[in-house]
Amino acid sequence: MPKMKTKSAAKKRFSFTASGRVKAGPAGKRHGMIKRSTKFVREATGTMILNDSDAKIVKKYMPYDR
Repeated sequence: MPKMKTKSAAKKRFSFTASGRVKAGPAGKRHGMIKRSTKFVREATGTMILNDSDAKIVKKYMPYDR
């Protein structure tokens, strides 16, 4: 069976913690900050841990990074 490929988009946007949970940056911070409220931009900093249902999808895209 051939090797599975890691999705490049997922590799750039997600990372794993030591316990195997998925870290991600908040959505809506890639571009277009001028139209967003300052409160939104301020609160959408740092990273967050994805919930289990979303993490399951991400782990399928990154088979070797766990």
